[in-house]
Amino acid sequence: MIERLQEWVSLRALQSPDSVAVVCRGEKTTYTQLDALTNQLARMLIEKGCQRGDRICLLLPKSTAAIVGILGILKAGCAYVPLDPACPAARLTKVVETCGSEWILAGSGSAAVLDELVAATGIRVGWLDRDDSAAGLKQATAEFTLAGLASVSEAPLDPRNTSIDPAYIMFTSGSTGNPKGVVITHSNVIHFVEWAVDYFQLGDGEKLSGHSPLHFDLSVFDVFGAFAAGAELHLVTPDLNVLPNKLAAFIRDSQLTQWFSVPSALNYMAKFDVVRPGDFPHLKRLLWCGEVLPVPVLAYWMQRLPHVTFTNLYGPTEATIASAYYTVPGCPEDLRAAIPIGAPCAGEKLYVMDDNLQPVAPGVTGRLYIQGVGLSPGYYRDPVKTGEAFVQSSCGPACGERLYHTGDLARVGQDGLVYFLGRADSQIKSRGHRIELGEVLTALNALESLRESAVVAIPTSGFEGAIICCAYVAQPQRDVSPAVLRSELSKLLPGYMLPTRWMAMQELPKNANGKIDTRVLKEQFPLEIS
Repeated sequence: MIERLQEWVSLRALQSPDSVAVVCRGEKTTYTQLDALTNQLARMLIEKGCQRGDRICLLLPKSTAAIVGILGILKAGCAYVPLDPACPAARLTKVVETCGSEWILAGSGSAAVLDELVAATGIRVGWLDRDDSAAGLKQATAEFTLAGLASVSEAPLDPRNTSIDPAYIMFTSGSTGNPKGVVITHSNVIHFVEWAVDYFQLGDGEKLSGHSPLHFDLSVFDVFGAFAAGAELHLVTPDLNVLPNKLAAFIRDSQLTQWFSVPSALNYMAKFDVVRPGDFPHLKRLLWCGEVLPVPVLAYWMQRLPHVTFTNLYGPTEATIASAYYTVPGCPEDLRAAIPIGAPCAGEKLYVMDDNLQPVAPGVTGRLYIQGVGLSPGYYRDPVKTGEAFVQSSCGPACGERLYHTGDLARVGQDGLVYFLGRADSQIKSRGHRIELGEVLTALNALESLRESAVVAIPTSGFEGAIICCAYVAQPQRDVSPAVLRSELSKLLPGYMLPTRWMAMQELPKNANGKIDTRVLKEQFPLEIS
């Protein structure tokens, strides 16, 4: 058993040096090439003063260079912190300041936001791009470049981290307006990946999709599931996501054996009917995670791909990629029937309990808790939030165990399987992203043009999941349009967190306690939701 994630690449480089590790835009990188280049990057980071346990940010589009960055960071004994290149600098600055990172690996396409980050935080830059000129940078200066690694030794390094060291910190939306950094260790990931490789029978010669962005934890299975199996990782570039026919063609032309994504990608391809009967002949399995896949969409795929197995995975970032699974035995006949999240993965336990941490009877709605090998050590430098989310049970069947309170509602069916019923708080899932409505509201409250505002989420049966709606009252003598508000808000929040429906009001509805009545607000939005 390996102890560190990066060891899978080094092992495959020894066993099958000419096997392809990564494919991006037609360019292939072998395991030997990947191992050598990441050794060079790790040595450069160490030479520049990086210490074991340092957090190193990654501001790169999904690419071979980004994969090199991840592995080089791990080989240097550090933890990677993936940033969304599409996020505004103000939010990325919060992430950099929260994790205390002194280094960022970046490349083309991030010059503008990188300048703002450097000006705000003084973070040091490594440039992992073929364009060594770092074109467009004004405030930032790269201390080393991709081409500069050529002079560094390719020799393997002695390990600088252990299985219990952090491998990455994934930042999720926080209700106070500050993103939360979920710490995940090498051991957390290894346990899940080894279970998945065994369960799905992944092996040499397979071709796995890399659909999820690197700041989304599903990408961790894409990357390290491929490397653990000695498979090819085929990176799905963001431009394909807006063209469903191109996305289907990518699966077809790449001869993928596994597709893994959030349901919105599957919904999108189904909506435009781009999957042919008997399509994707090399595909063995299709996996989804992150939100509920509508049963009619599942039926669409299963009817067209009878040779493929379909598995629903469930799990929050805090429990490492996925904690439960359910492989659908056959095409659903009842399109209104719920698909369970199923049973726990190896080393995990699922508990559906009441507020006193006592199990509820089958069929009764309760709160979902997770226990096991995937649980994060907690939120980076935030013991208060860690204590709120990770609890020690003192009674009931989970007595003495450390549990993660998912904030999800669930029930146990008569079949013994667990069924997800939705969120118990203001955290929602929209287009595969987990969003705290409180963070959206905090950003709205920062806008001087607004006197009062509120956000509500309304579920849909479409690929969006929940959509965010904003009601607002403008300041006197201010003519504020939704277009203006959206533009102002986009400077504070990433695009997926922006409200899609807006309503200007004279006053927001209040309940008897003087609080904004969100139930009434939901009823007042003129939405046509199908």
